[in-house]
Amino acid sequence: MIHFLLDTNVVIWLSEDQPRINQIKDLIFSVDAQIFISAVSWWEMAIKVRTGKLQVDVAKLRALAEEHDFQELPLHGRATEALINLPKLHKDPFDHILLAQAITEPMRFITGDGLLADYSSLVMVI
Repeated sequence: MIHFLLDTNVVIWLSEDQPRINQIKDLIFSVDAQIFISAVSWWEMAIKVRTGKLQVDVAKLRALAEEHDFQELPLHGRATEALINLPKLHKDPFDHILLAQAITEPMRFITGDGLLADYSSLVMVI
């Protein structure tokens, strides 16, 4: 079983059936894959909805995740060490936390952000 952590943008694109997702749909829905969405992503969406930076229905997204049996990944303290040691190549703190989680679990991190590929071989950019 291969574990994958979806970046927040990938979760949103999946719900919107964005064409960019087509290249990983078979992978995401494979019986050999276990898909995780971090609690951090849910917080990121909620914060951005509240501040007007994002317009999504978080409840709908959570229902979609549950429907597809995606697992919620809690944020554990051990990710803080990985976070502290990340180089400063990127400014988004949510992406940093998600990446630290992927490194410490470990699991592949699927993102649309090409800048994150410089952090780890675990990053898979779509």
